[in-house]
Amino acid sequence: MPVADSFGVQCRHDQGDRHNRIQRRHRCRGRPPAAQRRLAAELDAAYPRIDVLANNAGGVFGDPTRTTDGFELTFQINHLAPFLLTRLLIDKLTASRATVIQTSSVGARLAGKLDVDDLNLDRNFDPVRAYSAAKLENILFTTELHRRYHADGIAAAAFHPGNVATSFGTQSASRLMRFITTNPVTRAMLTTPEKGADQLVWLAASRPGIDWEPGRYYEKRRPAKRVNSQAYDPELARRLWERSEQLLG
Repeated sequence: MPVADSFGVQCRHDQGDRHNRIQRRHRCRGRPPAAQRRLAAELDAAYPRIDVLANNAGGVFGDPTRTTDGFELTFQINHLAPFLLTRLLIDKLTASRATVIQTSSVGARLAGKLDVDDLNLDRNFDPVRAYSAAKLENILFTTELHRRYHADGIAAAAFHPGNVATSFGTQSASRLMRFITTNPVTRAMLTTPEKGADQLVWLAASRPGIDWEPGRYYEKRRPAKRVNSQAYDPELARRLWERSEQLLG
C-alpha cells in the first residue's frame, strides 16, 4: 500500500529577471497536521510572497487506516492537509494576491451524500468511496475559499488532471482502482503526466478573472459541465470548512 507521508514543495523565487532564478525544494516529512505546520512556517520564513499555492498531494489507499492524529488516512492526506496548509499561509496568500489550486478528480462525481459529522466514513467505509468524498471536499474547499477570500485577492480553482499513467492507485486495495491503473489495456488509455500537468500549469500561469473564472472546478481548461450535485452547495461548503477547523483545533 502506498503511504503518502512525504511530499515536496518546489518553490521558484525570481530575482531581477527570468534568467536569474533560485529554486528550492521543501520536503514535508511526516503526516499532517504537524508536518503542515512545520512546512507553513518554513515557507513563510523563506519567501516574502507566494504567488501560487498548488495543493497537489493525494492518494487512494486500502483498508481504513487511522493516523496518529485520529483521522482516516484518505481524508487526512487529500483534504485536511491542503486545507491546513492553506489556512496557515492565508495571510501571506492574501497579501500576495495568490492563486490557490486544488487537484481534484472526476471521481468527485461518484461521491455519495457528504456527512460532515462522519468525514472519516466510520459508518460505511470503502477505498473508492473515501477517495471520491475527498475529491468532492477539494471542490467544496475551493468554493468556500473563494467565498471567504476572493475579495481579499485570492483566486481559487480546482481541476481534474485527467486519468494519468503514473504509479497512482497501482497498489490500492480497491480491485477496481488496481485494474484501471495496472491492466495494460486500460493503462494504454491513460494520459501522460505531461498532459496531466497542463491544466495546473495553465491555471498557475494565466490570469484569473480574465483567462479563467475563480471559484470553479475545471476539466480540460473549461468549467466542468458534469459535477456532483453537492459540489456548489454553499451551505455544505461552509459546514465542511467549519468542521475541518474544529477537527484541526
